[in-house]
Amino acid sequence: MGGGPGDVGLLTLAGRRALAEADVVVVDRLGPTAVLDELAPGVEVVDVGKTPGHHPVPQHEIGRILVEHAQRGRLVVRLKGGDPFVYGRGGEEVLACREAGVPVEVVPGVSSALAAPAAAGIPLTHRGTVGALHVMNGHDGWDAAGLVGLRDGTCTVVVLMGVAALGGLVDEALAAGVDPGTPAAVVEDATLPGQRVTRASLADLPAAATAAEVRAPAVVVLGAVAADGLLDPAVTMAP
Repeated sequence: MGGGPGDVGLLTLAGRRALAEADVVVVDRLGPTAVLDELAPGVEVVDVGKTPGHHPVPQHEIGRILVEHAQRGRLVVRLKGGDPFVYGRGGEEVLACREAGVPVEVVPGVSSALAAPAAAGIPLTHRGTVGALHVMNGHDGWDAAGLVGLRDGTCTVVVLMGVAALGGLVDEALAAGVDPGTPAAVVEDATLPGQRVTRASLADLPAAATAAEVRAPAVVVLGAVAADGLLDPAVTMAP
């Protein structure tokens, strides 16, 4: 189940129904953790959250936990941040359950790749500006499609899990011929009360992020749509 980017208001109705029926909730550190306060008495919460460089519960163990509880006849909700199939390893967990004969229903969620820019007032596509979108994992680095699209101005690039790798990603983009003045933004804690947006040109983004002490979780947006003032100031997008 995808829980969305953090604001409980962005949790889907299907997600809320699942939580209302749950016997066990296996949860990550990201997503709408405040919704755990609404669980019925007696619901068991299992925390398997990971932080950068620290994975106390390895992926195979998460699969084992899901299967073990389900085989005991309990309804298990695997609450993940964003959407479970966008860099959430949801596919691996579905396979682990199916291989054990455990039936699975997937509840999609609002991915931070879409929600974070929107909450910051950044339209990922905008008529007359750009009409395509490329989403990438910062840990994996650039691929040809992302670099070409950013260099040619034909797509917006959204980087998830890119804070630690930001300097290297920018260096590679500049070396590949991307315009140093390309607008860029980092959205921290999207949709939550502490949401913060740091904007700079591509070349200046690492220094700006360092000066602002940018921390994960954050979403990086690269391309013309990240320019400050693209939308009329009267247009607001509330999380």
